[in-house]
This record gives sequence, structure tokens and C-alpha cells, in this order.
Amino acid sequence: MNITSSLQNFRAKIMPPQVAMVEMINAYQVSQAIYVAAKLGIADLLRNQAKSSKELAQLTGMHEQSLYRLLRSLASFGIFAENEDGRFSLTPLAATLQTDTPDSVRAWAIMSGEKWHWDLWGNLIESVKTGKTAVEYTFGKPNIFEYFVQNPQAGNNFDEAMTNLASMNNSAIATGYDFSGISTLVDIGGGYGSHLSTILKAYPAIKGVLFDQPSVITGAQEFIEVNGLADRCELVAGDFFQSVPSGGDAYLLKTVIHDWDEPQAIAILKNCRRAMAEHSKLLLVEAVIPPGNTPYFGKLLDLEMLTTSGGRERTEAEYRTLFDAAGFKLTKVFATASPWKVIEGVGC
Repeated sequence: MNITSSLQNFRAKIMPPQVAMVEMINAYQVSQAIYVAAKLGIADLLRNQAKSSKELAQLTGMHEQSLYRLLRSLASFGIFAENEDGRFSLTPLAATLQTDTPDSVRAWAIMSGEKWHWDLWGNLIESVKTGKTAVEYTFGKPNIFEYFVQNPQAGNNFDEAMTNLASMNNSAIATGYDFSGISTLVDIGGGYGSHLSTILKAYPAIKGVLFDQPSVITGAQEFIEVNGLADRCELVAGDFFQSVPSGGDAYLLKTVIHDWDEPQAIAILKNCRRAMAEHSKLLLVEAVIPPGNTPYFGKLLDLEMLTTSGGRERTEAEYRTLFDAAGFKLTKVFATASPWKVIEGVGC
């Protein structure tokens, strides 16, 4: 039994269902309060020492009493701590809202609370009603990526949030799958290269190819250089619906296929198949939905796909069907010390 399941069973025993339900309904209050604290950079301001709400209000330009009420509410969840002298300090949870730390989720908190994202979830019912993205109903675009083209700041929010999310799982994936024996690893839709960088550092013999849209690759250049990998990682801009770079021993797509419906996902995979040599492997890193009522974060992530991209999280059987349609055979699903799994395939 996993931790989430154990906690749910425990709460069900000690809390009346009505109270438990109200807590879940009110969860939006917590996420929005976290967003405000993240947006204001409160954790960064408390990095070296505790501060009062008055000091923090002066530093952020906020209304002092309102800021105090925000921090008091977050402290009740263990996000910041109000000390006896009235000053606030970091807690392990609050520390994850700092900028540029290995375990930072600040960008994820900001993206989740930004108005464009908030509005999409407010229109979830439209997606459930029509099967279309809430992006189409809210902004008149078929998916979130089309929206980002005309709203680059939102796109930057998204890219930074994806880097946060990747950093939570990169090491687990690099150790959960044996990448040794691969000479050239092509990371398709790899963003700024956070995941690829982790693998290249863990496997010094591998050369990498980072492939993404031109606007993303521009931002990736600095990331790759800062990580000291410029001599081992080639950056290539393009569109995976058109073609992908050839010459790789393995083609890695981390949380890419879940963004797309079946026809689009198959089109991407077929382009990978065309670029691959006979010995090449296909490696997807995705949430794989378990059967039954098992608690799993991917089941809520699936609703994120419904509202934003038109994609979906899939079961192992659904991935087998997808692989078959694109000319692959699914060989094995590897568990990692994270919610993500590595789905391996070969051409057939």
C-alpha cells in the first residue's frame, strides 16, 4: 500500500466523510495561497533569517495585515512557521518555494496559480461536456501550445514549471533505467535539457541531442552551457510533427506523448520510427495508470491533459496499442523511484 492510500484510509477512519469532503473542496484555497507566496518570493526573502510580516510587506509592497493573514494560514499547513516573536521562518515545505534550489517547485506553484491556468480549470466542466480542451472554450485555441505562441510569458511559466517537475524525478529515472551501452541519446521535446543533462552526467560516455521548438532551444543553450555539457550535447530546433534527428541509439520522450491524442501521438512516434536505426530503442517516460481505485497522481494529471492539451495519461495496455500502431513493440515497462515509468520499445 502506498503512502497516499495509507493516508486516505487513516483519514477515512478518523474524519467524518462530510468533513473530509469539505477539506478536499477547499483545497483550492491552499493552492492559491501557495501561489501568492511563491509569486511574491517570500521563501527567498526568508532564506537567511526570519522576518516579520511588516518587514516582508515593505520588501514586497503588500498590505501588511493581509500578508500576515496569508502567512498565518500557510503556517497552519506547515508552509512557513510563525515564531513566538511574530516573525516567520522557513520550514522544509516552505523551502521548496525558494528559487534555484535543487528541490524547488516555485515555478510549478506559480504556473498553477496564474490566471490563464486558473481559468482553464474553472472551465473543466466544458471539457467533460464536449471532450475538447478547456483552452478551446476559454481562449479559442485548440490546445495550450497554440495559446503559448501568442502568449510567450505563459509559455515561459510552463517551461519553468516543467523544469521544476523534471528535477523531482530526473535522478530516479537516470538510475531506474540502464542507459549504459547507448552512444547517442536523442531527447525529443526535451525542453531546456534538465532531464538529458542528468542522464549525461550519470553516463559520461553518452553524447546527447536535445530537440525541441526553436523558442525552447534558444533558452536551452544557456542551461546546457551552465551544466558544462556543451561539448557533449547538440541542440537541434524543429517540429516533431515534421521530422526528428536521425542517428540516435535511443530516442527519449519524457512526458511528451501524454500531451497528444491518439492520431497525433502516433504521428510523433512514426517520425521517431523513421529516424531510428534497426538497433535503436524508443524510451517513453510517462505516468502509467494502474487498474482499479488505486490512488495515483497520474489520474489527476490526466484531467490536466484533458483541460489543456487534449492528450491523456494511458494504461500499459493503451501504450501497447499505441506502439503497435506506430510500428513498435513494447518490450518492458520499468518502474522508478518516482511516479514515472520508463516504457521501452523497439521497431518491428
